[in-house]
Amino acid sequence: MRFRADEIASVIQKEIEDFHGQIETSEVGRVLEVGDGIARVYGLAGAMSGEMVEFPNGTRGQVFNLEENSVGVIILGDYLKIAEGDEVRTTGQLLSVPVGEALIGRVVDPLGNPLDGKGPVISSQTRPLEMIAPGIAGRQPVTEPLQTGIKAIDAMTPVGRGQRELIIGDRKTGKTAICLDTIINQKGQDVICVYVACGQRSTSVASVVEALRANGAMDYTVVVSAPASAPAPLQYIAPYAGAAICEHFMYQGKHTLVVYDDLSKQATAYRQLSLLMRRPPGREAYPGDVFYCHSRLLERSVKLSDELGGGSMTALPVIETLQGDVSAYIPTNVISITDGQIYLEPDLFFAGVRPAVNVGISVSRVGGNAQTKAMKNKKVAGGLRLDLASFRELEAFAQLGTELDKETQGRLDRGYRMVELLKQPQFQPLHFADQVISIFAGTQGYFDAVPVNKVLDAEKDLIRFLREEKSEVRKAIVDTKAISDDTEKILRSALEEWKKRYADATK
Repeated sequence: MRFRADEIASVIQKEIEDFHGQIETSEVGRVLEVGDGIARVYGLAGAMSGEMVEFPNGTRGQVFNLEENSVGVIILGDYLKIAEGDEVRTTGQLLSVPVGEALIGRVVDPLGNPLDGKGPVISSQTRPLEMIAPGIAGRQPVTEPLQTGIKAIDAMTPVGRGQRELIIGDRKTGKTAICLDTIINQKGQDVICVYVACGQRSTSVASVVEALRANGAMDYTVVVSAPASAPAPLQYIAPYAGAAICEHFMYQGKHTLVVYDDLSKQATAYRQLSLLMRRPPGREAYPGDVFYCHSRLLERSVKLSDELGGGSMTALPVIETLQGDVSAYIPTNVISITDGQIYLEPDLFFAGVRPAVNVGISVSRVGGNAQTKAMKNKKVAGGLRLDLASFRELEAFAQLGTELDKETQGRLDRGYRMVELLKQPQFQPLHFADQVISIFAGTQGYFDAVPVNKVLDAEKDLIRFLREEKSEVRKAIVDTKAISDDTEKILRSALEEWKKRYADATK
C-alpha cells in the first residue's frame, strides 16, 4: 500500500479547517441514593434549580432540591435503570420540550417522545417547560368567544379566548366529556388544541384519542400523555409541557386551547415528590408552594396584546372533588386562580341532566364579554340564568303538593322544557346560530305545546327545518352575530310556521 503525499496533505488541511478550540466542560457528580423516581447526587455544586441533568443511560432528570451537601434530582424516565455510584452530568440547559407543526396529530409523553407508534417526532424547535407569563402590558381583555358547542355553557357560563375556566366535579360526572366536545367544536375555527392527560388510566387516554380521531379532531390536536402508570415526575411536568407546546403557536399569533385533565392528580404527584425530597408538608400534606405550582401554570393562559401578535391560549383545567367538597385545599386554590368555574353536580348527572352543570355555583368572570350579541340578547340567554334559578325554587315549592295558580304552573312547565332543551348528547356540539335559535324558541314559548319527553326531538326537527327550508334566517344570524328587529321578525315567522307544521305532523 502506497501513501500519496497530496492525499495526506488534503486530509490534514481539512482537519485544521474543522478544528474548533472550544473546551466542553460539564460538572460530573455521583448518585448517592436512588428510588421512587428521585435521586440524591453528590458533587454538583454548580447545579442550578430546574436545570436538566443526564444519567449514563441517556435518562434525563431535573434539579429539584439544592441542599448543603447534595442535590435532589427528579428522574424523568425509568429510575430502575439507574444505580448508586452512577455518573450524573449537568447540561447547563433548562428542561425543554419539542414544539412545532410536527407534533400536531401526535400522542407524545411530556418530554416529546412519541407514544403512538408513528415514528419519531422530528422538530428542530424546542421550548423550555417553565416560562414567565406575560405581564399586564402584554395582555388584552378577553372579548372574543371560544365556542364550546354546549348550549348550557355558551349561554350561561361562556368561555372567551385567553380565559381560564375551571371544570370541577366528582369523578364520572362528565368533566372530560365537556373538554372533548369543546375540542371537537374547534373544527374549522383555526384553533390548535392540546389535551394533557395527567394521572389518567391508559385505557381512558386511548379512548379519548380514539374519540378525537373519530370526530376528525386529531388534525389540529396534540395529546400529551402521562398516565397513572407513568412515574410521578412525568405526571408533575406534563401540564407545563402542554403549556409550552401551546405557547409556541400562541406567539405566532394563533389561537390555542389547552385542557389539563386533571390538576388534582398533578398536585398529588407533586406532593409525592416533595415528601420524598423531605420538603416540609403543609395542609393536607401538600407542600407550601402547591398554590404557586398551579398559579404559574395557569397565568400563562392569556390573550396577547396586538403588539405581541394577538394570539391566545385558553385553559380548561379540570379538578376532581371528593363527594362534592368544593372547599378542599386544591379546589379552593384553583378556583381562586381561574376566571370562573363550571361545576358538575352528581345528582343532576344521575337524574339524566347531561351536561350536569349546576347553574347556581357555575360562573364565568368574563361573562357577556365572551358572548356574541345574538346570544347576549335578553330574549335568548340574557335572562336564562335567573329564569332557571327561579324555576328551581318553584320546583322545590311545588314538591310540597301545594296547588299552583295558572301563571305559576305555566312558568314551571316552561322551566321543565328549558331544562330538557339544555340537555345535549356527547360528541354533538352545536353551532352558535343553532344554539341561539333553539334557546330563543324555548324562552319565547315555541316548545310549550311539545311534551317534555319530546323536546329534544322537536329541537332537532326545528334546526333541520331552519337549515334546509329557512336558511336565510340562520344565515342572517351567522353573518351579523346579532338578532336585529328585522331578523327577529323573520325568525318568529319561521318559528310559527314550524310550530304549526310540527303540531300537524304529531297529531
